[in-house]
Amino acid sequence: MRIALKYGLLITLVVVVWVVVARFLFPIDPKSSLNVLAPVIFNVAEVLAILFGIRARQRESRDELNFKEGTKTGLSIAFVYALSSCLFFLLLFVLVGSKLIAPEPMAQTRPMWQVALLAYAGLFFGALIFGLIYSTIISFVLVRRRSLGH
Repeated sequence: MRIALKYGLLITLVVVVWVVVARFLFPIDPKSSLNVLAPVIFNVAEVLAILFGIRARQRESRDELNFKEGTKTGLSIAFVYALSSCLFFLLLFVLVGSKLIAPEPMAQTRPMWQVALLAYAGLFFGALIFGLIYSTIISFVLVRRRSLGH
């Protein structure tokens, strides 16, 4: 559980830093092509955190980590990230209001609470789905590498 908290919250920290920098310190226009960096940065952070988290679990288990345990570890990291980042954005929504999600295309045709709910659901389930994919691949590679004697 400690590993999941440590690495999951590190991913959320990357998200928080990006939002503070890109929305408050050096505001990026919602239509800017720089906005494509956010999902790239978030996914790279998730991959690295899952990799380092699974390796930490592997060290704890004296290199006896199997595929299933590695995948569970990675998914637990993704869950902490998904939950904590959704809580961060909810807190931001409460403190700042809807100005951060107002540029979303659906914001023009739907009530703001629906736009926010769909955004949070997308973030939460996206983080879990990608976390499962990343965890599966990383666990497979690490277990296979260990079984080959590297």
